[in-house]
Amino acid sequence: MAASATPATTALKRSGIEHVVHSYDHDPRSQSYGTEAVDALGASLGIGAHQVFKTLVIELDTGRLAVAVIPVPCSLSLKAAAGALGARKATMADPKKAERTTGYVLGGVSPLGQRKILPTVIDESALTIDRILCSAGRRGLEIELSPVDLVAATNAVTAAITSG
Repeated sequence: MAASATPATTALKRSGIEHVVHSYDHDPRSQSYGTEAVDALGASLGIGAHQVFKTLVIELDTGRLAVAVIPVPCSLSLKAAAGALGARKATMADPKKAERTTGYVLGGVSPLGQRKILPTVIDESALTIDRILCSAGRRGLEIELSPVDLVAATNAVTAAITSG
């Protein structure tokens, strides 16, 4: 497997979706993986923070885990995400359960190539941008792709799921 190959990049390659993989040196002391990606790649790629998306694993009141993908500077509206996925309420998933279910470590959870495919909602703001970045499945590795392709590859719904 190539250095940048992850289940996420393998899934994109297999599906023929055009994408670019970007890497940066991850600082193990970093507390905000999304902000780290923005700081590391934003200037060199000429992109703003709203083009870099973070992947959050949530637990719906139905007991199922799901994925919410939102711009790094935004906060997730759990109620809106739950509603978009047909549930009444949601909470942030237990980190260990999220890692076990997706096959990724926190800070490297990708909406693509998960061990168990989870229902996904992507903030509708993604559709106003030509190219976005999201985790490639490892800290320090991001995928640049069309948001339309990300929606198709994850079979996601889009909705207004951010607050603030």
